[in-house]
Amino acid sequence: MSSLNLKIDKEIAQLEFDQPDSKVNVLNTQTMRELVNIISELKVKSQSRQVKALIITSKKDVFIAGADIKEIEGITSKNEAIEKAQIGKEILNSLHDLDIITLAAINGACLGGGLELALACKYRVATFSAQVKLGLPEVNLGIIPGFGGTQRLPRLIGLMRGLNMILAGQIISGKDALKIGLVDRLFPESRLMEESVLFVRDILDGRIKPKRIEKKRLFQAFLEDTPFGRAILFNQAKSNVLKRTKGFYPAPLKAIEVIRRTYGRNIATGFRIESEIFGELAVTEVSKNLIKVFYLNEEFKKLPWVAGQTTPRKVNKCGVVGAGIMGGGIAQLIAYNDIPVRLKDINYDALKKALNTASGLFESAVEKKRLKSSDAERKICLISPTITYKGFGNADIIIEAVAEDINIKRRVFKELEEMSSPNAVFASNTSSLPIMEMAETLRSPERVIGLHFFNPVHKMPLVEIIKSQKTSGETIVKTIAFARSIGKLVIVVKDVPGFLINRILFAYLNEAGFLIEGGMRYERVDDIARTFGMPMGPVELMDEVGIDVGYKVAKILESRYGRRMQTSSLLEKAGHAGLLGKKAKKGFYIHRGKKKIPNPDIYKLIESRHYKTMSDEIALKRMLYSMINEAARCLEEGVADRPHTIDIGMIMGTGFPPFRAGLLRYADTIGSKDIVKDLKNFEQESGHERFRPCDYLLKMVERNEGFYNQEVAQ
Repeated sequence: MSSLNLKIDKEIAQLEFDQPDSKVNVLNTQTMRELVNIISELKVKSQSRQVKALIITSKKDVFIAGADIKEIEGITSKNEAIEKAQIGKEILNSLHDLDIITLAAINGACLGGGLELALACKYRVATFSAQVKLGLPEVNLGIIPGFGGTQRLPRLIGLMRGLNMILAGQIISGKDALKIGLVDRLFPESRLMEESVLFVRDILDGRIKPKRIEKKRLFQAFLEDTPFGRAILFNQAKSNVLKRTKGFYPAPLKAIEVIRRTYGRNIATGFRIESEIFGELAVTEVSKNLIKVFYLNEEFKKLPWVAGQTTPRKVNKCGVVGAGIMGGGIAQLIAYNDIPVRLKDINYDALKKALNTASGLFESAVEKKRLKSSDAERKICLISPTITYKGFGNADIIIEAVAEDINIKRRVFKELEEMSSPNAVFASNTSSLPIMEMAETLRSPERVIGLHFFNPVHKMPLVEIIKSQKTSGETIVKTIAFARSIGKLVIVVKDVPGFLINRILFAYLNEAGFLIEGGMRYERVDDIARTFGMPMGPVELMDEVGIDVGYKVAKILESRYGRRMQTSSLLEKAGHAGLLGKKAKKGFYIHRGKKKIPNPDIYKLIESRHYKTMSDEIALKRMLYSMINEAARCLEEGVADRPHTIDIGMIMGTGFPPFRAGLLRYADTIGSKDIVKDLKNFEQESGHERFRPCDYLLKMVERNEGFYNQEVAQ
């Protein structure tokens, strides 16, 4: 079936992209072939003046989502990538060169190759709809725009704006696109085609004159139009990219190189250089891994509905019990998403602090132009504080975020059961305590579920949903839908101590403690982890989480899993010493604003330091392989249903480097045989069972398997 539909009405051609059996339009080989034929037909008709204008539109809610990622994933050689990029450019150039008015009428997502097609048109219009999103996000897949985007976008909107959009993969709204000149008009969604036709007729009749080049401000002209200014601009862009990516992602740096070499020069030369760099990047391991993460992300954005359950009703009101860091953060996020929330604590001081924090987050959103001041003021008013349960009776979901103590949580749920709606879901934000133990004393344990947010709540994209043996399918579905409605990516895991992410993460943090006990300076341990690609080192992370919180979770896991999860004496002593971490400005590091320096008192906590010569490689293996071993146990026990759940959870919940595609994808690059061999050596050297390979890993070695690949090379 055809993906493109062309009709001509009174000298104006309308070309609709509508790929059958697909929710979105993409530029794939078939679509591009059809486009070649249509452009050839239009060229002939334009010469005879049968056609004087072309309006390109698409199915509702999406214009063109980009090039087909599956085809990019399938590229195996640099030359193949260059050829595909060149063919795409030739087709879009033929569109650009048509001697008629060409207009892209954008009614939804216009990304990547879709925006490059729109840039090849002489005009672009869009709707006022929030569904309109424009951008070139290719760097997020480890590549650069390949159909001319690095050339056409900076020429249209200016070098500074073009760099900002391309290097960060920035996606902007229709309103912002109008402000910077990326689109020429905005129309009501219901009248997009009618207004587009009128717009084209006004151009043809001379009522709309060709656009004049916007006069640049003096400083902008200096930066963009002088060699010295451009040198400053490109150097600053490179510095910003390195600060953000730590050099692990080559695509933004290559994009700078392409634009630096081509801006203001012959566009044909620019196209050739763009294709060459695209070819280099498309076959890199980083690109292939980021594509895997893209697929993971898209898959887990979809609601994993429970079999037999219907789509639940919308959550109209929430309750949150506990106004600490997590409870206050959860309340702010709920209000940000326009859901009224009743926030309870036992004293007014905690409520005041939570409201001040929420207010600060809303103010920050206004400063970053994510919200209007009026919207921020309205949203903060959706949080209503209380020291009683008054106002909880009509809440659809109530989230408990009190102290990590099983008895306190049980008492809260007992109180909630007495005064809440019989249909309300009770969700616990516990990071480690079993959900079934909280629910077992209730009359309706099927309403209790775990909803584990990660700190900071407004930034971390992941939530773990924990189902107990008694949690009903209706409760699971309702909680998933709610979590998605407030913008979270969801994984569903089994009810065991530590659940999935914290259990795996603890193995990593705890091993860092053992490394320091063994004589390695903790600054070096952090450096090793950051060099691997972690956003921060394990010791830094303990300070961020809170040493008291980490210690409490560590003792819970140790009590449940025994000696193999014995807490490092360093973490234990730091916990007993009352070191809280960043929130108290003193932990493993002394925190002074955004700066931190090592805390010399930490080494006084270590009674006996056994200095050993240890390479960075061995230290890294001990930390990473401890996580891999624990992740394998989680698969063995059914805590996670498959490796994909662990990988997306570790990326979104802990910041495990996306360019490595996930913890277990990374493990497969090492091979189960080598991992088990090293774990056995570590166990023998240390005499500690925490390194003992689990049965799941041992069976993988026997079968010569990886976590994903069923058979691996020797």
